[in-house]
Amino acid sequence: MRFTAILDRFNSDLWGHHFRVPKAMAQDFVEGNDRRVICTLNETEEFHCALMPDGEGAYFINVNKELRKKLNLRVGSELFVELKKDESEYGMPVPEELGELLKMDEEGNALFHALSKGKQRSLLYMVSKPKRSETRLKKAVVIVDYLKSTAGKLDYKQLNQAFKDNN
Repeated sequence: MRFTAILDRFNSDLWGHHFRVPKAMAQDFVEGNDRRVICTLNETEEFHCALMPDGEGAYFINVNKELRKKLNLRVGSELFVELKKDESEYGMPVPEELGELLKMDEEGNALFHALSKGKQRSLLYMVSKPKRSETRLKKAVVIVDYLKSTAGKLDYKQLNQAFKDNN
């Protein structure tokens, strides 16, 4: 599904730059609580995201700073948007380093999969962020070790401290 949209910004501390998705189009992708889609902007940048409800029956998609910079976008920029349903298991790609680690570590795998889908995505995002494979592997190991040390209870402040302690 393709359409054009305009980059806008909410006057809010919680939500920032975004574009609106026409309600009729968004409804084609919403199935219960599943609102995950793969979005391509300006025929070049593809990313996994969620259709976010605006509280008035319509939806929007957030556009982060990294993507805005890469595409040289500002408020008012016209966007060429393509959406398709995200059929992936987690709603985003699994970094190879974490995927392999979870295959080898039964306890870590069980604890990771006991987390909510949103927390799983947060951890996947943390691991996928670094460019170097070695750094991604270090993050994956810290996450799995942290989950094992806390019996699967995730506290982001403690996890960030675990990252710092590992450096």
